[in-house]
Amino acid sequence: MRTKTFAAAALLAAASLTLTACGSGGDSDKPVSVVSEAAGTDKAATVLDKPFEKPDLVLTDTQGKKYDLREETAGKPTLVYFGYTHCPDVCPLTMNNIAVAKKQLPKAEQDELRVVFVTTDPERDTSAELGKWLKGIDSTFVGLTGDFATIQAGARTLGISIEPTKKDKNGKLVSEHGTQVIAFSPKTDAGYVLYGEDATVDDYTKDLPKIIKGENP
Repeated sequence: MRTKTFAAAALLAAASLTLTACGSGGDSDKPVSVVSEAAGTDKAATVLDKPFEKPDLVLTDTQGKKYDLREETAGKPTLVYFGYTHCPDVCPLTMNNIAVAKKQLPKAEQDELRVVFVTTDPERDTSAELGKWLKGIDSTFVGLTGDFATIQAGARTLGISIEPTKKDKNGKLVSEHGTQVIAFSPKTDAGYVLYGEDATVDDYTKDLPKIIKGENP
């Protein structure tokens, strides 16, 4: 049995998951949020008592055009994830899990859902690189790049820590980032559900119909 929901006493753990295997380390200066469900359940979803406001992010999409996150996803069920295309494990797995689950939805609901992948490695993840990478996962997913400081600030408002790309001990460039997927309600445009990196295809398949409607999973 997994523990994916948290009691209010575990605030930091709920809203500030550790940085992914794409990198390592931590950040003690992250926002926290109260969550509503008790520990010990097997749900992948964490429903937040105090939902996150959607980040005020204006970045560049895979077509090289300006993309205003709030404006473009207003009133739409939206999943937001921060990661990078050179990630060896968690990022492609997360995006593929969502893509597979999305395909289980009726066509109309697939069309409603917005999945937004914001790069944490904008120097390498150009619009063209993001487009090529996402095409192999789901061509309808939105890929965004831009100024690192802007991206970092937007992520921080969701309790997600990202660090500038750097070389690891083997000389390989890595991007350290939190692995949360945040689901935003079409009713309120607020980020009210959080998923960690071990959320499975089955978890998303089960939850997405409710996310589409703005209901608690």
